[in-house]
Amino acid sequence: MVERYAGDISCETAWELLNDDPGAVLLDVRTDAEWAFVGVPDLRAVGKRPLFVAWQQFPAMTVNPRFVETVCESGLGAADTVVVLSRAGARSAAAAQALTEAGFRRCYSVADGFEGDKDDTGRRGGLNGWKAHGLPWVQS
Repeated sequence: MVERYAGDISCETAWELLNDDPGAVLLDVRTDAEWAFVGVPDLRAVGKRPLFVAWQQFPAMTVNPRFVETVCESGLGAADTVVVLSRAGARSAAAAQALTEAGFRRCYSVADGFEGDKDDTGRRGGLNGWKAHGLPWVQS
């Protein structure tokens, strides 16, 4: 039986975990296009920087075959607390599951992601997610 990742958490819980756990790392698994054009979490207030490793490769959006390897090369290990963030929670859940299957024990997926669900006009960023909850972020 495959063990499931540690669970889905809210953006606010993710922020608290990053603030309260000195070893917790935010792993942003969106694409470089999203990082550049949509923005990224700003963790300076908690004395950290996000780790950026794409779960899928833009533009084909195929799963990054070196995802787990790249995360491990960053210095993260099985005992680390990893808070995984994507646009709306789907990719972060898949990435957290892949890390769990590779032996990581404390991987959490941010359920609403960075931009959250689409509103009635089809736009993200206003209903829920990191940005909508007013958590710090920057855009290049």
